[in-house]
Amino acid sequence: MEHKQRRKAERVQFGKGFAMKIIAIDGSWFRACNILDVSEEGALLQFDQSLGGLNLDEFFLALSSTGVAFRRCKMAWVNGDQMGIHFIKTNERAPAKGGDRPI
Repeated sequence: MEHKQRRKAERVQFGKGFAMKIIAIDGSWFRACNILDVSEEGALLQFDQSLGGLNLDEFFLALSSTGVAFRRCKMAWVNGDQMGIHFIKTNERAPAKGGDRPI
């Protein structure tokens, strides 16, 4: 069965993929992954470890080994060892709660 394409943006494919990792917003967990393709709106990731029990509502995709380059993401779908992610744009983020202001 073929996966139906719903993407608007053109994707760049990486063959076997590039090693990256996803990291919890609060830094409490991470998972190594390979990025298989990417577009302006999202990416396709492949994992060796289980994603069970993780909060995938919002997390970081570390784009460099030092963690300096990253994108804020949310899960779009999971199928086996692959996950589609959507990049969160600044204006999509939830407003700060309790009057907290960014420093």
